[in-house]
Amino acid sequence: MTSPHAPVLLDEVISALAPRHGDTVIDATFGAGGYSRAILQAGAEVIALDRDPSVRPHAEALATEFPGRFSLVETPFSGLSAAFDASGQARLDGAVFDIGVSSMQLDQAERGFSFMRDGPLDMRMSSDGPSAADIVNTYEHGPLAWLIKLYGEERQSGRIATAIVRRRQERPFERTLDLAEVVEKALGGRRGAPTHPATRTFQALRIAVNDELGELRAGLAAAEACLAPGGRLAVVTFHSLEDRIVKAFFTERTGATPGGSRHAPQISDSRRPSFTLAFKGAQEAGEAELAANPRARSARLRAGVRTEAPAWGPFQAEMAA
Repeated sequence: MTSPHAPVLLDEVISALAPRHGDTVIDATFGAGGYSRAILQAGAEVIALDRDPSVRPHAEALATEFPGRFSLVETPFSGLSAAFDASGQARLDGAVFDIGVSSMQLDQAERGFSFMRDGPLDMRMSSDGPSAADIVNTYEHGPLAWLIKLYGEERQSGRIATAIVRRRQERPFERTLDLAEVVEKALGGRRGAPTHPATRTFQALRIAVNDELGELRAGLAAAEACLAPGGRLAVVTFHSLEDRIVKAFFTERTGATPGGSRHAPQISDSRRPSFTLAFKGAQEAGEAELAANPRARSARLRAGVRTEAPAWGPFQAEMAA
């Protein structure tokens, strides 16, 4: 099966993971299987995770192509530890996360992720829990404005929430283009802006519906707990909210924050750095990839190598509204 989704920063991710024959790697965001395929081609075994049931055909194709070396577990990031334990593997050598919605999901109008295609206002990665329509039709003005500001980094969140609350008094929101039009009008139209006025609002709703940032924090901590010494963690993000969480995680767990500083006495072994950086800062796409895949323009890759120190446990990154 041909993948409809080009994996971003593929060469950089594989270089950071350095998969070898006999390794076990978790692809925590399977999608269409781009990273999994490259890892399998390097000789490693892959445990793929994805809570979106629509990825099954791509998983079945890889399972047929690489018999005995690939499996898919339908779970969010927070289920990573349970998925690894159930695999029966003795050692985890790598884990990769590709955070956010894929172009494959955006292209499916019926999923409700896109403000450019008409579809039901859903946005759920799986079929569980409240949809985006549930949020915009039931949240009071204050919580709705806060959500759009926090997760969408939208400065005009109050104006948008006012427009949404006013319109839903006439009739509830059910379709993506209906919401996109209301947001666009609330912000005064396009006015030559390079991005659609509803971009940040749709981002905020998608993140809230799927608890994406909570799942990211849980997934990072789970990968830390499961990775063997020398195991590698690679994380690709597409906007600043995600990247700040990943940066904060690696900063803290490499001992670069107070309480875990390499220059200060260690309180206990549990606070020794659990990672070293695979490279400094974040890697971004080169000109050739940007020309072939515009989606890569906002992608950033951060990676670390697991030390022998005990895992620190749950991770909470501060977020300011």
